[in-house]
Amino acid sequence: MTSFWSIWVIVLTLACLCIIFGLLVWNLKNYAGVKEGESCGHEFDGIEELNNPLPKWWTYMFFATFIWSVYYLAAFPGLGNWEGFGKWTSSNQGITSLAESKKAVAEAKAEGRFVKLDKEYEAAEERFGPIFNRLAQVPVLDLVNSKFEGDAAQQVALENGDKHEQTDGQLAIEIGQRLFSQNCAQCHGSDARGGTGFPNLTDKDWLYGGTPDKIRETLLNGRIAAMPAWGPALGEQGVKEMTAHVLSLSGRTVNQKDADAGAAKFAMMCAACHGADGKGSVANNIMVSGVSPGAPNLTDNIWLYGGSQRAVEETLNHGRAGVMPAWKDILGEDKIHLLTAYVYSLSQDK
Repeated sequence: MTSFWSIWVIVLTLACLCIIFGLLVWNLKNYAGVKEGESCGHEFDGIEELNNPLPKWWTYMFFATFIWSVYYLAAFPGLGNWEGFGKWTSSNQGITSLAESKKAVAEAKAEGRFVKLDKEYEAAEERFGPIFNRLAQVPVLDLVNSKFEGDAAQQVALENGDKHEQTDGQLAIEIGQRLFSQNCAQCHGSDARGGTGFPNLTDKDWLYGGTPDKIRETLLNGRIAAMPAWGPALGEQGVKEMTAHVLSLSGRTVNQKDADAGAAKFAMMCAACHGADGKGSVANNIMVSGVSPGAPNLTDNIWLYGGSQRAVEETLNHGRAGVMPAWKDILGEDKIHLLTAYVYSLSQDK
């Protein structure tokens, strides 16, 4: 807020407070011209107006709220650019990166400023941190198996009218589900079935591996995929022929002449990553210059960016560059362990 608008807000606010205080004081005196308790001479529908003052408790309440408002404006930010003598703020403002956030938290603590959001994080960590740490010591497979076994036992208990104690697996999966809803559902959907450009996490089709260790690795470090644009190299006809071959790999009906021509180009340009048979390989998903060149299976009719002729042509022409952010510095390893258990459980047979 500029200095002009800050002064504008301060002047208007203080002027309103002065007017309110003046009205409170003015109403303490009798200006009606008649004694208290007597009629003011106004009557309507059998109701007569009497000159009665405000109840004392009501007057005291008005003065108390006025005094509180003055204190509040002085102690807390909100009166223009005034930061308040209480050094209180709801959150660190103007943060654009995780590094800036950590720096702001450290500075606030060093300067003795009270940042509400930081305190809430500290309280949550103090309360739930030990629970996360305890569950993080249990292998993912044990958590998932315990969850499924606990679900079965719980169903039996419900049918018998008995109580069933929650297992560590059930607790871990519930926490993981909430972490997923808060951090992952924006891309993968609340049901984890993904959408165009975002993989379905409930099936068994994994580009970087679906074991607990691989899922954890993906969550910790993120993934940066790279599908180069082949349009300039292939030309319009070449893209058409390559598209026909790629679609034929999943059993689609295509122009066989174009598919045969595309097969030769595929062997030269695409087989290095996708394999000569187009089935890809998790083993190909190694890091090269910080990029994970994923090699999806082109024969299973599962398409991340769409499997129509137009979508495949677009992919070949312009390439794809998917990014899965790294969550290690945001969530920490304990929470990622629980999130791993939840994501892994989604693709397992119940």
